[in-house]
Amino acid sequence: MRELKKIIEKIKKSEVKDDEVIKVVKEIKKAGVKVLRNEEWQIENDLVLKEEKIYVLRDEKLRLEIIWLYHNIPIAGHGG
Repeated sequence: MRELKKIIEKIKKSEVKDDEVIKVVKEIKKAGVKVLRNEEWQIENDLVLKEEKIYVLRDEKLRLEIIWLYHNIPIAGHGG
């Protein structure tokens, strides 16, 4: 659980720019709403959601960390 909180904070603080997401977030903020484009994009607890899933910007290091974290858990059949 602690690892999940760390990952979520890293996602929130990621400085990697993704032009499409930046455009959508600006539209959402300009409109003063938290949902845009038929609920495809949302902002919730300072996270950008696309189709109800946390959107991870094009930060390859962060994406690899998330894959490694969730690929190597015992429930996935991997011991580390």
